[in-house]
Amino acid sequence: MGQGDAYRLAEEAPADWWEVEALYDTCFAPGRTALSSYRLRDGVAPVGPLCLTARDGEGVLAGAIRVWPAQVGSRPVLLVGPVAVHPTRQGEGLGALLIFRSMQAARRLFWPRAMLVGDYPYYRRFGFRRLEGVEMPPPTNPERVLGIELAPGGWVGVTGAVTKWGSAGIAVPAARPAPRPD
Repeated sequence: MGQGDAYRLAEEAPADWWEVEALYDTCFAPGRTALSSYRLRDGVAPVGPLCLTARDGEGVLAGAIRVWPAQVGSRPVLLVGPVAVHPTRQGEGLGALLIFRSMQAARRLFWPRAMLVGDYPYYRRFGFRRLEGVEMPPPTNPERVLGIELAPGGWVGVTGAVTKWGSAGIAVPAARPAPRPD
């Protein structure tokens, strides 16, 4: 059975919000929300069509990815993550499937670039590379700041501080926010 047969991928719905949060709590260390990337997400809606959930045949949440708009200088960028796979489902390629599908959707929505903070040996297989001249808020190890071009030349000439979406008044390319529960 292939990955697509084993799991149903869908855009995250409002009803998924707290279940996805519980998955992130399971997969990441306490204090995850204190990381600099979370400060860039505070008060900003994720890019809905890029936020995916993966459920098995029984409807159990096995993995999720969220993607947020941010900016480098005055240029739009997607801030990828968190991406998580339940510990009992790791090693099945589900994280890779979520990343590939989300980045495919980002290309269809004409986003030129995406970035994340992560381990280069893992993310390079998706096309991410270390970014020079792109500064995440501290305390972020610059060696873990990675980016991918979603369009040719997407990172050419893009340098500066990564800031919260909206501080330069730029528009989201063909995106709509993910719904949050009331």
